[in-house]
Amino acid sequence: MIILGLILLVLGALLDIQILWIVGAVLLVVGAAFYILGAVNRPVMGRRHFF
Repeated sequence: MIILGLILLVLGALLDIQILWIVGAVLLVVGAAFYILGAVNRPVMGRRHFF
């Protein structure tokens, strides 16, 4: 999810498409939050791992 967010951020910046930039930023933040919660061994939405 983090990688997809980064790709969308770059594409949104290069192609000057605002919605891609916004979706990329949201995916980046959500992916980072899931990564941090998984790193501290806390289950998210009933799941301990997201693949």
